Amino acid sequence: MKLKVVNSGSIGNCYILENENETLIIECGVSIQEIKEAINFDIKKVVGCLVSHVHNDHAKSVNEVMKLGIETYALADVFQKTGFSIKSPYQNEIEHGKVFHVGNFKVMPFNVRHDVPCVGFLIDHFETGRFIFLTDTYFCDYTFPDLNNVIIEANFCHDIIKQKYNPETSKEFLKNRIFKSHFSLRDCKNMLLANDLRKVQNIVLIHLSDSNSDEKRFQKEVYELTGKKTVCASKGLEIEFNKDAF
Repeated sequence: MKLKVVNSGSIGNCYILENENETLIIECGVSIQEIKEAINFDIKKVVGCLVSHVHNDHAKSVNEVMKLGIETYALADVFQKTGFSIKSPYQNEIEHGKVFHVGNFKVMPFNVRHDVPCVGFLIDHFETGRFIFLTDTYFCDYTFPDLNNVIIEANFCHDIIKQKYNPETSKEFLKNRIFKSHFSLRDCKNMLLANDLRKVQNIVLIHLSDSNSDEKRFQKEVYELTGKKTVCASKGLEIEFNKDAF
């Protein structure tokens, strides 16, 4: 299985898992043209698209994805605010804790704490093993046993934020919104420490802020903490994303 990053960050998020037989899209916060190009226009191979929440950088192309005949899975809130006036036959409303299958992917959504309804995904596949997709939250209530891979947000660093948005800047509201809607590097590290990472092959850091993060620092600190292969998601990145190293 390969993981492709179409884009990651506030400008748009889209991640693709692909092998010879099937493709899963996670988030559609980029243009439909970018998505088509990333899947090599092989729409028949796409088993589904998962969307975590309604914000444009995650759900921008929901309508266009469904128009292509791709089964799309999201909270009712996403479809209510971005969907067709008439329910699409490819619209699948999901609920926290209710498992569903998309091709050979077994998916369990779980609630996360954001400023709109939002979920993370615990996903199993015989090639990838078990992995989490966790983004746009300031706290996760859960830990996950037997993880083989991790896709996790590391949006900002507290010391960068505090320096940029000190009381003299009159941007206290921006600082508070960031603190209450996204995972910091500290949160990311604490989350990783709370889980058993012995079987983990890859840690992929996603949704890094353009101005409030430091890619090299984040990668270095997470690698030093976990001893696991760590990469920061960037446009065009492709990595092997399997259960085992070989």
